[in-house]
Amino acid sequence: MPPVQAKLRVTHAAFPGQATFDTAFSRALLREVAQADGAQCLRVYRPDEVLAFSLLDRGAPGFAAALCAARELGFAAVLRLAGGRAALFHRDSLAFAWCQPSADPRRGIEARYREITDILLRVLRALGVDARVGEVPGEYCPGRYSINARGRLKLAGVGQRVVRGAAYVGGVLLVDDAARAREALLPVYRALALPLDPESIGSVAEEVGGLTLQSVLAALREEFGRRYEVVDFEPSARTLAAARELAPAHELGPGGTGPGSREDASRLSA
Repeated sequence: MPPVQAKLRVTHAAFPGQATFDTAFSRALLREVAQADGAQCLRVYRPDEVLAFSLLDRGAPGFAAALCAARELGFAAVLRLAGGRAALFHRDSLAFAWCQPSADPRRGIEARYREITDILLRVLRALGVDARVGEVPGEYCPGRYSINARGRLKLAGVGQRVVRGAAYVGGVLLVDDAARAREALLPVYRALALPLDPESIGSVAEEVGGLTLQSVLAALREEFGRRYEVVDFEPSARTLAAARELAPAHELGPGGTGPGSREDASRLSA
């Protein structure tokens, strides 16, 4: 008999025009997994145009200028849930938030990175992309578990957050319109005095013509379906209420200030 697959609840819920609520929703899912029955869940969705800044970014001397640059280009700004430096989301990308129960989430950090990068590699290679793992020179939000094309162009970033009882694996895959990402990230990183080579930013569609958000999403679901018993779900009223409660922690005020998060957690990026 084949082995019994673990259940994975999947949602594609998105909240256009509500950047802080959108971030808080993923955090609410993480809290729910940590506190409830331990059923893991995966959110894969099409985000709005958002620049997600970290606590490190918020403490930088040039943060107010970076925030202004992002907003002038039409990007909302939020305090990110996981990761080390500013990351970009736009309408031609796929964002994901994978919340997993764990009695000792710190011990599983490397294993979770290996699994999510293996999933992304298999998906992209099946679609015809020469996908690899590793940081490329000059990339934004650099990390050794970045997903790149041909060792030259960053396609996806991955980050983790651990809380008592659960872990969050999140990231974004740039499917198309790398030019828009370059346009937004360059002035933001310049303001933050961070190195960035705009030519290190790539997209899936630039590597293989004809690929769309829908085709990449379908391939991603198929790969998760090989590993887990995938069950679709819609967010509950309780989760939505929790997200409304948590949203202020991810707001960034006009000058770059905001309440931030007081939750006892650790952020790790790649």
